[in-house]
Amino acid sequence: MRRVVVTGAGTINAIGHTVPATLESMREGRCGIGPLDFRDVDRLSIRIGGQVRDYDPEQEFNRQQIALYDRFTQFTLIAAREALAQSGLTFAGDLSAQTGVVLGTAGGGLNTHDENYRAVYEEGKNRVHPFVVPKLMNNAAASHVSMEYNLKGPSYTVATACASSNHAMGQAFHMVRSGMSDVMITGGSESMMCFGGVKAWEGLRVMSKDACRPFSLGRTGMVQGEGAGIFVFEEYEHARARGADILAEVIGFAMTSDAADIVMPSKHGAARAMEGALRDARLDASEVGYINAHGTGTAANDKTECAAVADVFGHHADNLLMSSTKSMHGHVIGGTGAIELLACIMALRDGVVAPTIGYEEPDPECALDVVPNEAREADISVAVSNAFAFGGFNAVLALRRV
Repeated sequence: MRRVVVTGAGTINAIGHTVPATLESMREGRCGIGPLDFRDVDRLSIRIGGQVRDYDPEQEFNRQQIALYDRFTQFTLIAAREALAQSGLTFAGDLSAQTGVVLGTAGGGLNTHDENYRAVYEEGKNRVHPFVVPKLMNNAAASHVSMEYNLKGPSYTVATACASSNHAMGQAFHMVRSGMSDVMITGGSESMMCFGGVKAWEGLRVMSKDACRPFSLGRTGMVQGEGAGIFVFEEYEHARARGADILAEVIGFAMTSDAADIVMPSKHGAARAMEGALRDARLDASEVGYINAHGTGTAANDKTECAAVADVFGHHADNLLMSSTKSMHGHVIGGTGAIELLACIMALRDGVVAPTIGYEEPDPECALDVVPNEAREADISVAVSNAFAFGGFNAVLALRRV
């Protein structure tokens, strides 16, 4: 099977509008979670989130584009611009015909939904903009990336809640590894930072009113975030032949279903996904140095994930570093795995492991090294990225330093 490498990365999120800014924030342990700022926020009981600040769409897009691009699509296009620029690729001929886009999102154009429900139900309007459907559809971001860069290969959107991005990147990995494409654009995005988006999550009663503190005793729940992470996945020899800067190699992927409960995670499902990724990558558990945890900050997720890691890695779990960057940028739902992949690349490429900030007191049921509060230098050659979603869908990626 062919080797698959990452040759471009782009992002916009609560702790950085670019990859360098995001990695600097991760190294410094900066928190991007703060008071929410949008219409009717005073009607919410949850008023904090990892909102993208200092962002003006009119500085990035013209009026016609803004009429077509929901906020999640805007974030995708900004991140894709950075990733494609770094890759140095241009698309024409056979490369254009083969290259596709696989992206993840859970809610798609939720801001557009929210605005237009208000217009119809609250303001009594009987008409909406003709482009509401193309703007809110989950595949809008993937469609606009394909059109922007002349990508005519296999393209689609994956929606598996909080595992969407990892599932999307896993599918892109399979396409390049199998020979279907030499290059795929992949990742994910999400923007649920609107009244309806936050109000819906409030109903689950898993949200924190003060901070996201994964694995810390006394934690009070998860915090939503927003943003996008986009990557260029490329066949290794294709990348080498053109002298591309290789950020990391994707070496394994696995996905499982709990088939148990719509919201409660399963240790067995998570463990099978991690075991499957190691098996696909032909790795021994002892070779893994870092896990980017799903680490939402809820008691159910954190305890289940730690138990699954202990089962899979055995005695080696004591030597593992594991952290949750959701403590900094929030839970970006369908886009979260893509943004978190940057922490894996940083660990592999720069030898810096991002911290779990907000950590106050050890939880006996989460007795792993979660890199509390401060980033740590470490020699990491293999990293794993976990994503465990509502619906019992699990997706795990394994990466290696090149």
